[in-house]
Amino acid sequence: MPAWVWVPALAGAIGVLSACAAAHLKPIPPRGPIPVSAGVSVQASPVPLDPSNPARLEVDGFRYAGGVALTSADTSRLHGLSDLIVYGDGSLVAPSDDGDIFRGKLVLDADGRLVGVSDATLEPLRNPKGEPLQGKGEGDAEGAAQLHDGPLLISFERHHRIWRYAQDQADPKPATMPDVKLEPNEGMEGLAAFGARDRTAYWVGTEPGGLYLCRLDVSCAEVSGLPKPPLGYRLSGLAPGPNGELVILHHSYIPAIGSRIIVTIVRDPNGTKTVAGRLAMGPNSTVDNFEGVSVAARPNGDWRLYLLSDDNFNPKQRTLLLAFDWTPPK
Repeated sequence: MPAWVWVPALAGAIGVLSACAAAHLKPIPPRGPIPVSAGVSVQASPVPLDPSNPARLEVDGFRYAGGVALTSADTSRLHGLSDLIVYGDGSLVAPSDDGDIFRGKLVLDADGRLVGVSDATLEPLRNPKGEPLQGKGEGDAEGAAQLHDGPLLISFERHHRIWRYAQDQADPKPATMPDVKLEPNEGMEGLAAFGARDRTAYWVGTEPGGLYLCRLDVSCAEVSGLPKPPLGYRLSGLAPGPNGELVILHHSYIPAIGSRIIVTIVRDPNGTKTVAGRLAMGPNSTVDNFEGVSVAARPNGDWRLYLLSDDNFNPKQRTLLLAFDWTPPK
């Protein structure tokens, strides 16, 4: 074989081997599940409320109703889940920091305790051109809200915006957002529907703690007098209650202390702003970077409160889904 044939061929082979070696040293996760947009199996490992005292089942009047750590052998992308919506039929939606949307169905045991997630799918969110979102700059989804009989709202940070997705999620449209300056990684962490009285209104919460009442295609106005993050905390999630309440999730992480959260339930959040309940958990409990919160009404009038953690694609953290039952005061 003449040199002009085998020398380029050898160089090409060396290049391929070098690329393979580099890929082996620094694995690149697939863009989506394998295969893309198909169902994924989810493994759920039970977790106690208090690892040092597994018999403990209550904190601040909230009764522990089961919790699990979620993983999947089907995809490298079941990570970074940053908000949570649980619907009345037990189905759930959670966006991720990397531009995906996770859907599934809660699995409860015979006693109604949370034991897992079934019927799961994981697929990319799409831009107005129908293309999958790529990279943190465009795909860092942080908040989700389901408007009554209307669109699904998703908030993004870095490139700060709120998009409204119809049922097919194919052609998102811009939604009104607060007209305030936001730092690249301190954006709109919380979204929540306002209530059945106004089907175009929704709450927006920014990481520093600002809370805004917005209306589609109209405007946003800051609402004062609502609980602010305590020193060392940040706002990380919002959820609507069954009767127009606003559920506010604050999270703190200090290396010397660990993760802590505060969940505050506010009645009439645009009026009297009465605090009806408060759940505080620290490092002595099963706590991680909780960013998702959702509430489902139970037939007896109690609430089922769900919390979901964002593991930041960090192997030292976990994707935790916890459930609590709570009886609202009269």
